[in-house]
Amino acid sequence: MSAAIPENTPVWVNEARCKACDICVSRCPAGVLAMVLDPHKVLDKIVKVLHPESCIGCMECELHCPDFAISVADRKQFKFAKTSKEAQERAERIKANHFMTIE
Repeated sequence: MSAAIPENTPVWVNEARCKACDICVSRCPAGVLAMVLDPHKVLDKIVKVLHPESCIGCMECELHCPDFAISVADRKQFKFAKTSKEAQERAERIKANHFMTIE
């Protein structure tokens, strides 16, 4: 049985399933996701949704997650952001920082 879908949330992570592989962060064109340090996790890091307001609903993160740990809201139920230069630049900085948060 799946967990309840969060209301007014474009993208969310099931941390129990996430193995911190970085794939979702590497695929995000809007800098919505980043890895953050967490000493309680196996690899000492976990993916976090840091900029949900920038999610464009492309589903790249969900489609490429090998562990089905990330979900994107249905386009019929959520109004996603438009691509912005700021979000694209943030995504590039996160990728250049080995997928770790830049803030």
